Amino acid sequence: VLKVLSSIDSVIRSPRAPPLIYRHSKGLIQNYIKENGQECGFEHLLPTIEMWADQLMAIKDLHKSLRKLSLELVPWHITNPQDNRESVRVEDLRYIVDAILEEMENKEKSSQTPSLQTLHAIVSHFQKLFDVSSLNGVYPRMNEVYTKLGEMTNAMRNLHELLELDNSVPPTVVVDTVGKLCDIINENVTEQVQQLLGTQDIHSIINKLEEHEYFFPPFQALIQDLLCLLEISNLDDILPTVKNLK
Repeated sequence: VLKVLSSIDSVIRSPRAPPLIYRHSKGLIQNYIKENGQECGFEHLLPTIEMWADQLMAIKDLHKSLRKLSLELVPWHITNPQDNRESVRVEDLRYIVDAILEEMENKEKSSQTPSLQTLHAIVSHFQKLFDVSSLNGVYPRMNEVYTKLGEMTNAMRNLHELLELDNSVPPTVVVDTVGKLCDIINENVTEQVQQLLGTQDIHSIINKLEEHEYFFPPFQALIQDLLCLLEISNLDDILPTVKNLK
């Protein structure tokens, strides 16, 4: 018995043994050991082994639960679903968990790839927005939209710079600013016309235009006749030619 106890003692004193196994003996067991000249702390060995047995049974139950879960998520990883071995290793549990985790990662990656139904909906929506009747017209219209968008972007950027507006200003403000500039320019043009014609009254402008329309055609006909009669082509030569004839 002492030899068996010594063997057990050498095992539980091993560096690989869990700390829970070895404890110093107390009470009557310690006195008995001292009386026999041996000091072996294995009085907690039986409870520990019982605990291990419970854990091993729990591992088997956990293994069964993981196999059921694996059959639902990754059935192709199970080679023999009816395998009921007596011993279950930690590696078996780790294999099942790794297979499930790998499958979850693959599903997460594949979920980022749009389905054919989603792609079809996107193309149909593009056709509806840009009035494309067939799939063959999708790419040309995309290129056209891209080109037009680039032109509009460049135009808006140039207008922002010319009008000294911030880039964050919306297009509506740019349009309003251009409209105000056009109004100012039209007002200046009206003033310049009024100054040119020497009047500030719109009715006077109309009268001057009517006078011009009445006077200019006969004057133009007279000049044309003089050019033909004097056989000259330049208006500035009329006066010198008439003086020579005189």
